[in-house]
Amino acid sequence: MWIGWLELDVLLGDVHSLKEKRSLVRPLVAALWKGFPVAVAEVADQDLHRRTRIGVTTVSGDAAHVAAVLDDVERFVAERPEVQLLSAHRGLTSSDDD
Repeated sequence: MWIGWLELDVLLGDVHSLKEKRSLVRPLVAALWKGFPVAVAEVADQDLHRRTRIGVTTVSGDAAHVAAVLDDVERFVAERPEVQLLSAHRGLTSSDDD
């Protein structure tokens, strides 16, 4: 079994309150959850107005499939006009790893 994760550091647009932030982050997280075979959540920077970090994970029997899903997610977020993807960090591990 292969487990992959992706941490996305995202800069939000012209946001001045946590309420405005939620109005951008919730639909983005929902779109990832509905559009890709992943688990997704806002994992850090919840108290900052213009930044968020989103964690994404997926599991498969094939490492190439995990990498392809994470590539698609990263591309999807990078192409969103309302946010700017600052960085993406990823990991891939096997359940057989010691």
